[in-house]
Amino acid sequence: MLSDGQTSLYRQLGHLTVNGVFDAARMQAAITDIHAWGEAFLARLDPSQRRWYVDGGVSARQVLRKLDNPHHHRATIRELAREPALVRIVEQLIGPGLSVYFSQIFFKPPEGGGPKPAHQDNFYFGPNDVDGVVTAWIALDDATLENGCLYFGEGSNLGPVYPHLAPPDQPYNLQLPAALLARQPMTPAPVRRGGVSFHHGNTIHQSGPNLSPHWRRACALHYVNERTFFERPALEYDHALRLAIA
Repeated sequence: MLSDGQTSLYRQLGHLTVNGVFDAARMQAAITDIHAWGEAFLARLDPSQRRWYVDGGVSARQVLRKLDNPHHHRATIRELAREPALVRIVEQLIGPGLSVYFSQIFFKPPEGGGPKPAHQDNFYFGPNDVDGVVTAWIALDDATLENGCLYFGEGSNLGPVYPHLAPPDQPYNLQLPAALLARQPMTPAPVRRGGVSFHHGNTIHQSGPNLSPHWRRACALHYVNERTFFERPALEYDHALRLAIA
């Protein structure tokens, strides 16, 4: 359970890191499973979809940058999403009646894993209640300054959802304009393996490239409460994949 100080910090800054939620064995089991899934996915991936899923920063080999909805496709990830210790924290942040509406695996491979530009999840999701969404970002590896940890615009959760733009050849890569970001300080938030970084759907965040020799794998679970759904999403989401958390 979170202390009153932790919940207050989350509401003030828009993010909170809680280490030690999962042990190393659970993280290694998840890594083994997602790599098996990733290899099968990459083998049958249509060439037209490679720009969406293959990491362009790693030129020596084909490496996935992400996979979508592991909570639907992998029992290992569903077990993480339903972990009581994690669920209790999420309930403290957004209330009861939880579902995972969308989820992602981020691979961030060593020596070239690409950055993720600054964005707000709630622009992507378009929820009917901006306070009803929280992302639980599970560090499958240590996330460090060197391998591309998250950076947050602290306090931006208290502001609006801004319009996002995307490069013409990357329609999936919606991001905030550079002029806005020039006024927004960004604070790094390293997370130890098995820890979870929680952030509000309005919080501006980004990650850097992985220039280290180590992986920076993570699983992002986007939870909503019983009153919240994606009303005006910027991208297509399959509402049928919503996973109720008992």
